[in-house]
Amino acid sequence: MPELAPTLAVIGGGQLARMMAQPAIALGLPLRLLAEAEGVSAAQVIPDQLVGDYTDLDTLLRVTDGCAVVTFDHEHVPTDHLHALVAAGHAVRPGPEALVHAQDKGVMRARLAELDVPCPRNALVHSLADVEAFGLPCVLKTTRGGYDGKGVWFVDTVEDCAEPLRVAAESGVGLLAEEKVAFRRELSALVARSPSGQAAAYPVVASTQKDGICHEVVAPAPDLDPELAAHAQQIALRVAGALDVTGILAVELFETTDGHVLVNELAMRPHNTGHWTQDGAVTSQFENHLRAVMDLPLGSPAPRARWTVMVNILGGPDAEVGRLYDGYPHAMARDPHLRVHLYGKELRPGRKVGHVNAYGDDLEECLERARHAAAWFRGDLGNESE
Repeated sequence: MPELAPTLAVIGGGQLARMMAQPAIALGLPLRLLAEAEGVSAAQVIPDQLVGDYTDLDTLLRVTDGCAVVTFDHEHVPTDHLHALVAAGHAVRPGPEALVHAQDKGVMRARLAELDVPCPRNALVHSLADVEAFGLPCVLKTTRGGYDGKGVWFVDTVEDCAEPLRVAAESGVGLLAEEKVAFRRELSALVARSPSGQAAAYPVVASTQKDGICHEVVAPAPDLDPELAAHAQQIALRVAGALDVTGILAVELFETTDGHVLVNELAMRPHNTGHWTQDGAVTSQFENHLRAVMDLPLGSPAPRARWTVMVNILGGPDAEVGRLYDGYPHAMARDPHLRVHLYGKELRPGRKVGHVNAYGDDLEECLERARHAAAWFRGDLGNESE
């Protein structure tokens, strides 16, 4: 069969790669997947695949052979390997010079300081004396490898510092100290940017975390001052341009109690706080990521409805494997407008296995619909209003 479009290699077989598949089909864009194991989330829907280790350069070269562009489901491919792919002639998007800022929190903080982007006070620390000099209480983060609350410690006393210092020493990664920020809530500013420099900014959203994991997102962020929203979007666009990001950039922010925003984290891939766009925006983050990395004109990020609420479905302690699919009759019959996205993952306590989107003109109604459905799927109806 003749190639009708260039093939895009996607490194990583999680749900983000899985959710790239649907817009890729609509665009007629072939995907080739490097999956970490047989039957993982994206491997269930992308037939052109190789199972292998993303930390092995030979494997990366095999899966990207003949592919015009390479992109990612996660940010953990070693930086040296990314440079090797570029040297082999591949368009790596986002490129290694950009992606290192999402891979290494120390590098990210130093570069954002150079750009005069507002951030929490921070410093690299190497010992207990360094932490004490920085000041307790504070937040300690490993500079590499952390996600969904892993690699992050809220420390109040000298004794609390023992574990993060041990983990950093044993893993050989750096440790970053940050001030505890007095914040009203967490926000996220999502933008897409193409190699030619075109950019599109989605509405700023509010996110709620539980145990370090994104629990729900409201788009747009309720009661957010329009000037502060515009400022957050400008920060995201400026960071994307200065770091030469290609694809989706999510800038996670704190809205402080005194009415400012501080940058918390960067993600250079589709992001949990952008899942609402699948049903609530003219162009989803997944389609715009594909458009961006292939240097196609970007789609509109405009919302389709006044409000969209996304609630994650997390595996509960008593949930059964078959429960997710069994939840469809009730959820769909109760709410024909609800949109459900399951990831094809086995249930484990606290694991993201799907999400629901509800949209409409009444925020409280959207919140109730999304929360009820997520609670039903996770078998936790007693806590559906939390």
